[in-house]
Amino acid sequence: MSRTKAHLHPKRDLNAISAVRIPDSKLAREITEIVHDTESELLFNHSSRVYLFGALAGEHRGLKFDPELLYTGAMFHDMGLTKAHSSADERFEVDGANAARDFLKRHGIARADVDTVWTAIALHTTPGIPQYMHPVVALVTAGVEMDVLGLTYPEYSDAEREAVVKAHPRPAAFKEEIIQAFYDGIKHRPETTFGNVKADVLADKDPQFQRGNFCSVIRCSAWGSGAHHHHHDHAAA
Repeated sequence: MSRTKAHLHPKRDLNAISAVRIPDSKLAREITEIVHDTESELLFNHSSRVYLFGALAGEHRGLKFDPELLYTGAMFHDMGLTKAHSSADERFEVDGANAARDFLKRHGIARADVDTVWTAIALHTTPGIPQYMHPVVALVTAGVEMDVLGLTYPEYSDAEREAVVKAHPRPAAFKEEIIQAFYDGIKHRPETTFGNVKADVLADKDPQFQRGNFCSVIRCSAWGSGAHHHHHDHAAA
């Protein structure tokens, strides 16, 4: 019987999975074009999969979201790794968020929606927080956690994973290629990785990298050692 079923659906494509469609609007088409022209094929396909996996996660979790806003967040989330949008001293997440904000503002998108997309991109490498926020914020991270980290791999069906990868191929060497892409996009601003996951990328690729230390920052601050703090005399004046 399963064999017959397989013949009924020889090509289970994205359209068989309701949530998984790239939004078909003027705005979304322009985003596709801009990101395709700016990013490598690797990052473009990755970002497209982040949207699709995020949209599926939304369906799985019963979250309502604006597909255009999720698409903007997903497609711009790694734009800060590109030369066109890379700053000298901001986190790459912030560069991508700023690029998305500028794009949406030019298109007259409401301020609250622009802020939501900005936040979604800025927080996409910060574990433990986005899932409790606005669905667009939660789902950009959900897409990233699936495509890069595979944290939620079992939450997707084989059909879902195959459909996404068929639409936007994930090369066999993707794991190493994405780590390299992260490194290439942040190596000129190592200080921006303090306290976040990208410090691991620099440590992996650059044996000379000296990781910042939170405790050292506290101990070496301009504050005195604590021996000279003032004693308040609570005796009656």
